[in-house]
Amino acid sequence: MAIAEQTFYRWKKIYAGLEPSQARELKQLKEENTKLKRLVADLSPDKVMLQDVLGKKW
Repeated sequence: MAIAEQTFYRWKKIYAGLEPSQARELKQLKEENTKLKRLVADLSPDKVMLQDVLGKKW
């Protein structure tokens, strides 16, 4: 299959017992979660900076 044996068993552990539609949904949810985590990481410094600016004005 041209994959490592460890990869096969990792996939088997994750996807064992799932229907194909469930596996697709799991993949989509993981991708969405990754996007949301990236968005939070991008916006967190902006929030801190704005709080600092607001705190100094008042």
